[in-house]
Amino acid sequence: MRIPALAMPLVFLASTALAECPIWQTGDLTVSAAWSRATIGMNRPAVFYATISNTGNEDDALLDIATPVSRMPMLHETVVTDGVASMPHAMRIPVPAGGSVALAPGGYHGMLMDLTQALAQGETYPMVLTFEKAGEVTVDVAVTAMTARGAECLTDAN
Repeated sequence: MRIPALAMPLVFLASTALAECPIWQTGDLTVSAAWSRATIGMNRPAVFYATISNTGNEDDALLDIATPVSRMPMLHETVVTDGVASMPHAMRIPVPAGGSVALAPGGYHGMLMDLTQALAQGETYPMVLTFEKAGEVTVDVAVTAMTARGAECLTDAN
């Protein structure tokens, strides 16, 4: 594919605008690509997404999330039954040994109910993840555009 010379600076800027995703570790677990969508205000729930990888030999599980931006953060899973989607509460999200789990649109995710502030694009907020075996880790969640479909950084999956 040929790119016109005038477009080359734009291609370069677009490729350098993406940074590597920060990575946090607790025990054998790493958390990366932590993101949320911006909100219009505080009256609607927000979402939390991330990728969790387990390099250990034992299964683990995400049990809880906590953040000052939500009075009622919960773990949910999107389930489709007979063409109807629902989002029941997930008591735990398995993180298999030697594997990973993505908290992503259409699957497991954090639901942030009763917001204490609107989430604005470009900002970050802290999120504490509590795991069954690895304990707690605090991550910085990047707030992306309302229309975002993924983290705005480079991950191994990109």
